[in-house]
Amino acid sequence: MTQMTRPAMTTRGAADGGGRGLAARVSLGRIFTPVSSEFVIIASTALLLTAFGLVMVLSATSATAVDRGEGPYDVVLKQGVFALVGVPLMFLLSRLPVEFWKRIAWPALILTTLLQLLVFVPGLGVENDGNRNWILVAGQNIQPSEFLKLSLALWAGLILYRKQKLLRLWKHVFIPLIPVSALVIGTVMGGHDLGTAMILFLVLLGALFFSGVRLRIFLLPLLLSLVAVAVLALTSKRRMSQIMSLFNPDTIDCYYTDCYQQLHAVWGMANGGIFGLGLGNSQEKYGWLPAASNDYIFAIVGEELGLIGCAIVLGLFAMFAVGVFHIIRKTADPFVRIVSGGIVVWVIGQALINIGVVLRIFPVLGVPLPFMSQGGTSLVSVLIACGVLLSFARSLPAGASAGALRGPALREGPANRGRVAR
Repeated sequence: MTQMTRPAMTTRGAADGGGRGLAARVSLGRIFTPVSSEFVIIASTALLLTAFGLVMVLSATSATAVDRGEGPYDVVLKQGVFALVGVPLMFLLSRLPVEFWKRIAWPALILTTLLQLLVFVPGLGVENDGNRNWILVAGQNIQPSEFLKLSLALWAGLILYRKQKLLRLWKHVFIPLIPVSALVIGTVMGGHDLGTAMILFLVLLGALFFSGVRLRIFLLPLLLSLVAVAVLALTSKRRMSQIMSLFNPDTIDCYYTDCYQQLHAVWGMANGGIFGLGLGNSQEKYGWLPAASNDYIFAIVGEELGLIGCAIVLGLFAMFAVGVFHIIRKTADPFVRIVSGGIVVWVIGQALINIGVVLRIFPVLGVPLPFMSQGGTSLVSVLIACGVLLSFARSLPAGASAGALRGPALREGPANRGRVAR
């Protein structure tokens, strides 16, 4: 009897306690599952670019900090605080499921649009160089439009994801996508911020492109975006003079007016040569480049670290793009593909525009270099966007898609395999 009872007890133990142990092991396994290569690429490039940016902000600001009545480390410490907030937030958000980003898309767009409208409140909104795109909170300038970029990508991804079977019809592509996007971007254009408006147009166009809409349907939003940018440029005398200065063969004519910083940025990079003058040895940062730590941080990289330093920065952005494009290629979720496309077009497009301004290819547009330029709002927003991408990367571990499709067929037999295939 004893020998007959023990196996029964062992079987019951395996069914009860053993089952709980297996469940615990499965749960722990999910927590410590090795991350995908896409996760590693995106996270590592984001961290390297952020660290690189902190070093260059320190180099660009410490030299003239005393003249401004500040300590040599004051600016970089403020930027470091935003990095200490943004980096843990990036990894925290990476644990959230894809469904969370679908649920939050509408509320995020509404909230960020309301924040953007605060720039028009007297006493709260701040204007700089003709652009009204900041709010002053507790002595700190905050740029709400930086968060609009991510919320617009999430919202556009949700709308196009829900209409996947209707994207062949232009009316389903345009409504409500185009009217709502025009309203959101209009809040930025109302503050005359051409640079940020251009990035928002790129986010929208990137989402449309990666949604798989037909080319003839894609061309109309592209033309509308170009017309809107042209109108915003033509209606501003200051912007038109900056654009025309690009075609002026005699650069001295605009030295004291429209191309002062751009000329010094180009001269600084030319002075850096291949190997640079050495970290901390920039000459242009001593008052020649007023925005040395902001929009022209790439010029300081070129002057101090030379062509090699610039190539490293460009290589890191290229690796970031490779990681995101791997997600786009591997995912089976249209929402993940569309949002990832909008984010990568935002980050890489903004980086290329910033570098183009420094090299005097584009007129001054006032967009920061992602991860690297001084500006807490810009840094936190792009790190949050990386958190979304890392969340997407966690959703495609190796073999998960195949296993998910094979599982029901193996459990339910040949009849179900026919239904799954269909």
